[in-house]
Amino acid sequence: PTVEALAAATPADVLREWQGLGYNRRALALWRAAGLIVQKHGRRVPDSIEELEALPGVGPYTARAVAAIAFGQPVGAVDVNVARVLGRLAGGGDGMPRCDVQALAEATAASTDPATWTHAVMDLGATICRAREPRCDDCPVRPWCRFTAASAAPARSRPAPPFASTTRWLRGRILDRLREAQGDAWVDLQAPIGSHDLTRVIAAANAMAADGLVELARTQPPHVIRARLPTF
Repeated sequence: PTVEALAAATPADVLREWQGLGYNRRALALWRAAGLIVQKHGRRVPDSIEELEALPGVGPYTARAVAAIAFGQPVGAVDVNVARVLGRLAGGGDGMPRCDVQALAEATAASTDPATWTHAVMDLGATICRAREPRCDDCPVRPWCRFTAASAAPARSRPAPPFASTTRWLRGRILDRLREAQGDAWVDLQAPIGSHDLTRVIAAANAMAADGLVELARTQPPHVIRARLPTF
């Protein structure tokens, strides 16, 4: 509920609370950031771009989104949707260099109510100026859009592989099993997990240990990976 509570929590508790919220490395980055906010910033989230970007897990987009939405600063937060909207509007298309998109976002950021502006451009990309089948007829900026004027069609992305075959799916299932364990108990992960054999389970567990998401036991029974949520 507070930055102090988050900073004082264990990584295991944070990972349990994070279940279902996306990339688990973000949970640990948020936990580390809370520690720095308590130690260096008087328990308050900093409001400068430079100090925000110095926090773990915070890059140019997140720093500017926080600055615009939380602190009302006229800065350009560029996520994938904003990049698509601005790139098409300026005629650079979906492949417009990120630095050019960022410069355009800073130049067009609203000085009045930056939070609403930021949400609006993000939503425009998510619902109307979509990667495929954009709804140009419904777009409020169509009169100024070079993409529409050129009648260009956006490049179609390749279909993604089935999610259950991905390493991300496997990592999520491993963490789900560890979250169900009581306290600091070790959990034996026996292959297969879904369509993933022992080799892939071992590789995923080792990568997760390197990311700080799990602890691995020093000794492993044959055909088993013994792991638990981090306690350090």
